[in-house]
Amino acid sequence: MPSLPAYETLGQFYLGREHDPATGKTGDDYYLYDSRDLTTHAVVVGMTGSGKTGLCLSLLEEAAIDGVPAICIDPKGDLGNLALAFPDLKPSDFRPWVDASAAIAAGETPDEYAASTAKRWKQGLAEWDQDPERVGLYKRSAEVTIYTPGSDAGVPITVLKSFAAPPEAVRRDAEAFREKVSASAAGLLSLIGLDPDPVASRDHILLANVLDHAWRGGEDLSLADLIRRIADPPFDRVGVFDLESFYPRKDRTGLAMRVNNLLASPTFAGWLKGEPLKIDSLLYTADGRPRISILSIAHLSEAERMFFVTLLLGEFLTWTRQQKGTGSLRALLYMDEVFGYLPPIGEPPTKRLFLTLLKQARAYGVGLVLATQNPVDVDYKALSNAGTWFLGRLQTERDKMRVLEGLEGASLQAGARFDHARMDEALAGLKSRQFVVNNVHDDGPAFLTTRWVLSYLAGPLTRGQIGELMKEQKRHAEAPRGLGVKEEQGAPASPPTARPVLPAGVKELALAADRVPTGSRTVLRPALYGTAKLHYVSSTYHLDEWREVSVCTPVRGSIPADPWGDGLETVPAGAPAPLDRAYDLSRVEFAPAPAHLAGAKNYGSWQGKLKDHLYRERRLTVYQCRELGEVSEPGEDERDFRVRLTQAAREHRDREVEKLRTRYGSKIRTAERMVGTARRRVAREQEQADRAKQDSYLSLGGSLLGALFGRKLLSSTNVRRASTGMRSLGRASDQADDVGEAEEMKLEREENLAAIEEELAAEIAAVEDELNPSNLKLTSKTIAPRKSDIDVAPLSVLWRPWSVDRSGIAEPGWG
Repeated sequence: MPSLPAYETLGQFYLGREHDPATGKTGDDYYLYDSRDLTTHAVVVGMTGSGKTGLCLSLLEEAAIDGVPAICIDPKGDLGNLALAFPDLKPSDFRPWVDASAAIAAGETPDEYAASTAKRWKQGLAEWDQDPERVGLYKRSAEVTIYTPGSDAGVPITVLKSFAAPPEAVRRDAEAFREKVSASAAGLLSLIGLDPDPVASRDHILLANVLDHAWRGGEDLSLADLIRRIADPPFDRVGVFDLESFYPRKDRTGLAMRVNNLLASPTFAGWLKGEPLKIDSLLYTADGRPRISILSIAHLSEAERMFFVTLLLGEFLTWTRQQKGTGSLRALLYMDEVFGYLPPIGEPPTKRLFLTLLKQARAYGVGLVLATQNPVDVDYKALSNAGTWFLGRLQTERDKMRVLEGLEGASLQAGARFDHARMDEALAGLKSRQFVVNNVHDDGPAFLTTRWVLSYLAGPLTRGQIGELMKEQKRHAEAPRGLGVKEEQGAPASPPTARPVLPAGVKELALAADRVPTGSRTVLRPALYGTAKLHYVSSTYHLDEWREVSVCTPVRGSIPADPWGDGLETVPAGAPAPLDRAYDLSRVEFAPAPAHLAGAKNYGSWQGKLKDHLYRERRLTVYQCRELGEVSEPGEDERDFRVRLTQAAREHRDREVEKLRTRYGSKIRTAERMVGTARRRVAREQEQADRAKQDSYLSLGGSLLGALFGRKLLSSTNVRRASTGMRSLGRASDQADDVGEAEEMKLEREENLAAIEEELAAEIAAVEDELNPSNLKLTSKTIAPRKSDIDVAPLSVLWRPWSVDRSGIAEPGWG
């Protein structure tokens, strides 16, 4: 097996080589950045042409190779280049992405320019001790996905389809819950052009109260639900004022209309399509591989960008607070240009969220990397929370002074010394791709020249190029609409009837209609709905878990004796609402209901059949990883367990590597001291040998001159000089022998040091192999719920909305 390059070290990011500002030369020593230092965040500052983009892409490439996922906010369209990794480095790989105008400027055809680009990339990688295999390693390590909110150019992502209630853990955390409510309200208000200030804005206070009221009960809201509740809130007081005094109905209706315009406008149709905004899915693929998610917002208006980034940061903060504390790097949040989102003056809704993340995310192993060209336009007090500053060429003296101000603040917070004069001088002499690195975890600033990136830097990608890159991923992202709809779609709907009469005591619930296209009407179709509590127990897997399930099965025509078969669907908790609260019953149409729904005795039989079905089918699979001593948590599927194991393996790896560094540190330091001593002895012995040789030549030379030119050829003086010269020659020979012995000792000690370093490298490689997430073996067991503990509540009828167009074709109207 070929040996890995020296920079391919666990938890170390290869960003370039060390640069000597005194000589202006870049040496051979690699600049390696400890990934754990990113948990205290990083700032990258540099003007256009400074090499800032290359440095940031290198950092993200290294994170991917180390298995660390990243969410990247891309306001300019440059980050899609991370998807342009070509392990074969063939001209045909580069050809679709080369700029035709650049080819013309170079005096080449596009094909010739692609060939020269491929050659240049191969040479550039080789100059930085990288090869095509490393490009392949990066490409295999993580999936790069480009999401385009409000557009289907890339993989579409939606935040307008629903305002889902946060998990129970967040609802129990008062601060996290407030941040989530505030961010959601502020984001929506910024989109419709209203003041998002959480204290001064009456709109924000009303909207936050509506969300707070629903989410505290675990109730998900569709946008349609939200619009109705803005106009008619489920509370009658706001603070000490009654609702009408605080926000009269006429004004509330106006706000509801503005939000409704979003729902009705064809311009915003794109916001209703795509995958839901879930941080876990942005960080990991369906099979648990790390992902670099690029959220491209270059095509959006300023208001739309602020709306999306606000909701994204709110979701990211909620996700972060649900993680366990760790000192190892878990995930990255990167923003390519933070200008406008974290200003020194003003309070956009994103500023508060960034400040909270900068202060709190480090405890959870989450690192923020923020880049900007204009440091004067960013709140330096906020950036003083960052432990690492990568500083490239700056445009103005004012920029430099703002950076120095922020650096000094960061050093004070970390309790580190800051040399203002030295940093000022260092910043003045930087050239392209040269950076000063001020890391509070190091003894002083470092200087580096950035390495050649693995990805092809094609510049900002067009919508068409993004679509081509994401063609396959968009196909895989297509998902059925709604809650696993299994009823026949696209078929003519049955004629609507009056509301069916059900037995006394049978509750009627309904799902809200999210969107009804113009010219269509809503018809409610019935389904049987049941909830149950299941108890799973296993002493082997330390399992004692109660779980609640909500299921429904559509009913049309006749109902079989056991209706809980292939048509069974899971319903999210909190989704159904009482029928009379969800709809104005005087304006609702109902589909015909099977006659069996009117028989009271049938419900008891169906309830018993549901219990049997849940015992047979609702088994829980638990997983165990013996290498790490980890067992899956209740409700955690194999994908989520593997994601958690990835972080557990990284933490275990970091601990083991730290132990190895501690154990070998004294050995290496002792060996290095011995090598240093041996080298100094060689130098000393060589100096003595040279001096002895020179003395012997002088002594013998003096006697010969005296003999040749003196009056007495055989005088006693000349005889003594000659004998002294011969003895000096003997001593010089002895000194030469001493030099040889010293050289042998030096060589022996250097070989000993190399052997210790090789031993350490072998042990680190063994740790990496043992703890590689792809090598971890899982065992699993399927556990049925304890039958005697299954508790099925009385069944209800669930009415689900279908949108019926003028030709009578019906489509699901929820989800």
